[in-house]
Amino acid sequence: MTQKHKALFYRQEKEALVCELCAHGCTIKDGRRGLCGVRENRSGILYSLVYGELVAEHIDPIEKKPMFHFLPGSLSYSISTVGCNFHCLHCQNHSISQAVHLSEVEMAGIRRRPEQVVAAALAGGCLSISYTYVEPTVFFEFAYDCCVLARQKGLGNVFVSNGYMSEKAARTLAPVLNAINIDIKAFSDDFYKKICGARLSPVLETVRLMKELGVWVEITTLLIPGLNDGEAELRQIAAFIAGADRAIPWHVTGFHPMHKMIDRPSTPLRTLRRARQIGLDSGLQFVYEGNVPGEGGENTFCPSCLSEIIGRLGFSIRADRMAQSSCPACGTKIAGIWDRADLAAGR
Repeated sequence: MTQKHKALFYRQEKEALVCELCAHGCTIKDGRRGLCGVRENRSGILYSLVYGELVAEHIDPIEKKPMFHFLPGSLSYSISTVGCNFHCLHCQNHSISQAVHLSEVEMAGIRRRPEQVVAAALAGGCLSISYTYVEPTVFFEFAYDCCVLARQKGLGNVFVSNGYMSEKAARTLAPVLNAINIDIKAFSDDFYKKICGARLSPVLETVRLMKELGVWVEITTLLIPGLNDGEAELRQIAAFIAGADRAIPWHVTGFHPMHKMIDRPSTPLRTLRRARQIGLDSGLQFVYEGNVPGEGGENTFCPSCLSEIIGRLGFSIRADRMAQSSCPACGTKIAGIWDRADLAAGR
């Protein structure tokens, strides 16, 4: 029998439970699971089936998330369970995100307690814990308990998310979360429905809410040839981000054929260059090209004087000229969480 841990965020409705963890709002009958496959109604109580069941534990550079304005050059202890509330056709981690749908496997992972995760992060020289690889909202209860303990020990907490969590979950998480990278996968409901099995509007609401709640936000858009890389759509995404905050970094990253989407070519560099320029023309201060190391689109430039502040090569920092969270050339304050002092101050 799969281990169980009582879940948060649900209500009784007639003969079923309504899960309020994410925007799907699954109605779950007794003995059944939600769309994510890892939350189950057992005799009128909703349980998480993946609490502490880790299938991935790695020490990563924070730049891999990608997070470019959060403790650059530091290491992050990255964890994941199985399960996801999206079913993206191009998911690079489908072997764990879709595990409960692709086979008869149960939730088994290596059982961990929050204390063990935090101890491992500290022992590995990490400055943060990242909840990643699948949508971390589906293992919310474990992630939250880790976040609380991590904050007590001086570690940062980072979600790498599709942004589909409920407002209630976001408001509960925000006080113990330092940063979040949210995918805006496209700017059309049609894409979200056909490619991900979701909708666009809840994602946009999470971006706005996390920003409002004081969590550091970065955005990623994977550009898939012929699906979401048109100029009009890129301008819509850029305009939305600029409307939320011009200082939110936007990562436009290259697609490679994966999972059920092997009929598309990889993203050309010229597409990433065009997307980056669209972002800058739309007023965004920081736009980065991803999955093309060494091409120059990974570097951080001062939005005022255009001096290079941080030079990157892939996931490595080759030059860091930041001076007290500011541009050393002109003194402009650069938005982000740059060191332990910023982390402790919650800015």
